[in-house]
Amino acid sequence: MLDVIELFRESETVDELGIGSIRDAFADMLFPGTSTIMTRARYFLLIPWIYQHLEGRRVSSAQIEARGRNTEIDLIEHIEASNDNAGNIGRLARSNLKRLASSVYWQGLGVWGIRSFIGSQTQYYRSLDRYYQGQARHAGRLSERGSEHDDLIAPNWHGGLISPPPGFLTTCSLRLSRREAKYLAERITLSPGCSGSLLAALVRHGKREDDMTFAWEHPYYQRLNGKLSVQLDHARNFSALMHGAPLLYNLILAEQTNNDTRRDRYCLLLREWSDLIAERRQSLEHWKNGEFWTVVLDQNARITPNTRSFVNEWWQLVLDAGPRDIAHSEVARNLVTYRERQIKKQLARINNPRASELWGGDSGIAPLDYRWRISQILIGDIFDGLGGGDA
Repeated sequence: MLDVIELFRESETVDELGIGSIRDAFADMLFPGTSTIMTRARYFLLIPWIYQHLEGRRVSSAQIEARGRNTEIDLIEHIEASNDNAGNIGRLARSNLKRLASSVYWQGLGVWGIRSFIGSQTQYYRSLDRYYQGQARHAGRLSERGSEHDDLIAPNWHGGLISPPPGFLTTCSLRLSRREAKYLAERITLSPGCSGSLLAALVRHGKREDDMTFAWEHPYYQRLNGKLSVQLDHARNFSALMHGAPLLYNLILAEQTNNDTRRDRYCLLLREWSDLIAERRQSLEHWKNGEFWTVVLDQNARITPNTRSFVNEWWQLVLDAGPRDIAHSEVARNLVTYRERQIKKQLARINNPRASELWGGDSGIAPLDYRWRISQILIGDIFDGLGGGDA
């Protein structure tokens, strides 16, 4: 639930028309283990170090959640006092923090192969008493001949996880050392969860490139081939094609609320979008619908038929009617209206004055970047740690 709340604070992740499952499928292909609510790469080390520290003190299943929370809260103060505290999770909320860094990074730790334990944080907490018992049994049998394999206890963390610097719980910043950056780079390039991804390719590329709005603006894009090139081309086309739908949605709401300033703004944004579609017209006309859905469904087979139908209808409408006519197209307006009603039922804003009063004026209007913004930060942290520039 907290994940969902945080996502709705990110304008680019608001999903008014139900295409988030496709957006996330591409994000997981290209930048596995990332999340829009991540901030810095060093949390991929701080979290396992905290839990290893507590495991070393045999903190029980009943106490581990509270002890872990307290340790994370204490770390906020030490990070804030450091010379690199940008992205310090909880710097404002402090002890009132609801969304701990450990929960933000838990899934990514598994994807990057840093967390070996398979399961949720809650399952991890519950497993610790049994884990300690198994460790004790195994230690007692080490000298026995013919020790059984089922006595062996799988570690909760990657066997090659580097050790933390002395006193990291009291003197801590978010800057990676060269040793730490090298470890994270190896996890990204070698772990099965990241294998073949654009994230791994860019880390392996070893050259920092900053300030690009989209991954396809990266100079390395021109050197991609094979599966990665296909994935990124599909992602780029989908981002361009679907950007017009939320713009039209917001235009309808601006008209419905009689807000001339917002109406003029969305008319302008739709004209700019139509110019983008015109520039990419040839690419979009050669874009294969069947191949697109094969790539998407291979990553996420649970995309609903209604979502596929909406995307296909919008796709055909843009190509047939032309993007410049979308703002005035009754067919396009009806399609967007029906899609919102299909998703939200009675909570839909279009044709619902009470619901439209809660409209903030810009719902989900950012073009899809598939977590590229946070991925740039994480990659940049790693290259900074490796020495900056070429690594």
